[in-house]
Amino acid sequence: METVELARLQFALTAGAHFLFVALTLGLATLVAVIQTRATFGRSPVHQRMTRFWGQLYIINYAMGIVTGLVMEFQLGLSWSGLTEYAGNVFGSALAIETLVAFFVESTFLGLWIFGWNKLNRWAHLALIWIVTATAYASAFWIMVANGFLQNPVGHVVDGGRLRLTDFGAMVANPAAQVAFWHIAGGALVVGGFFMAGVSAYHLRRRTAEQDFFRKSLRIGIGVALPAVFFTATFGGLGFETLQPTKVAAWSGSADRLAAAQAEMVAEHGPGDWLPSTGWVQSGGIAMLTLFAVLMLVAGLSCLLMFFRPVVRGFRLWHWLLMIMIPVPFLTMIAGWLFREMGRQPWAVYGLLTTADAMSPVTGAQMTFSLTAFAAVFALLIVVNYWLLARSARRGPDAVALGDRPIEAPVPVPSF
Repeated sequence: METVELARLQFALTAGAHFLFVALTLGLATLVAVIQTRATFGRSPVHQRMTRFWGQLYIINYAMGIVTGLVMEFQLGLSWSGLTEYAGNVFGSALAIETLVAFFVESTFLGLWIFGWNKLNRWAHLALIWIVTATAYASAFWIMVANGFLQNPVGHVVDGGRLRLTDFGAMVANPAAQVAFWHIAGGALVVGGFFMAGVSAYHLRRRTAEQDFFRKSLRIGIGVALPAVFFTATFGGLGFETLQPTKVAAWSGSADRLAAAQAEMVAEHGPGDWLPSTGWVQSGGIAMLTLFAVLMLVAGLSCLLMFFRPVVRGFRLWHWLLMIMIPVPFLTMIAGWLFREMGRQPWAVYGLLTTADAMSPVTGAQMTFSLTAFAAVFALLIVVNYWLLARSARRGPDAVALGDRPIEAPVPVPSF
């Protein structure tokens, strides 16, 4: 493989892996906030325990997601210095806001939420989880603003061979960013909903004594996942209106459209192959739409079944189906991400900077070593995260440490 192909593969593996953590973090944060709201207003003991159980799973995934995010950031300087030098003054502003405002605020308030159990006023503690959830979505929003600029660069001028930001509002209001953000937000709720339903189904299949706990959890998961599927599909459809002409041509597969798109790009940018890989674009799009249909079918069927208590408690075939469905929303989001990003090629900044020109001056051997190291680190993190989540989920609510009241040491009685 050429050096640029190795760099692209490295970024695809690491960004795709980090994306999986982000999706579950957004979905679980929202569900935990909703459950804690119910527990706070209704003083419901079962919802209080649900908040602690699902909150602990959220924290595990969040912590591992931070590590993958930090590792992934090294790639911008390591492999893509041409991109940062040319366009960093523009899209870098969105990344800076994401880091300084959303990420730091989110981490700070999450720490207060974790260590504030049984110490803070219940209303103050509820406010903390909603701040954490809001800042998590703010973080995702600014990431999509940065990505939207790469897809559809607006609000800039070329100054001295580099891009300079002239209209921050235009970059924020970029349709390629706005529509994609709501599409991602809905997809994250689908991920969180099916995750909660699948874990609950695991315990119900095993005839757990926590019937009320996991019956309510399963209903919440499905009750969120079904409308989220339709919400995601709506903005996904709107997203097709923001696609680049070359991506539309590759998706259609029409020889006439491909030829017209190529001719238009040659007239504007000179000789070259300016079309994305038709196979990658079509495979990603078809996989996304097919898996979406499966999600819609299962969510719709599950929404009907969950109203019958005997079915929720004893229908083991349905329990198995929900468990199997846990990874499907993740696969759907990865397929959609491939469709979006592969369709932008061969551009790093569409119409302005090619991916080859965005590369750092590194050798093939250096890139091979970097790819191997990054892939090994991320594989380890994914395995550890899966093991921690699976172990904590299997143990159930009785083994949760989050929010548990510490055992106070007995006060020594002085002897006389």
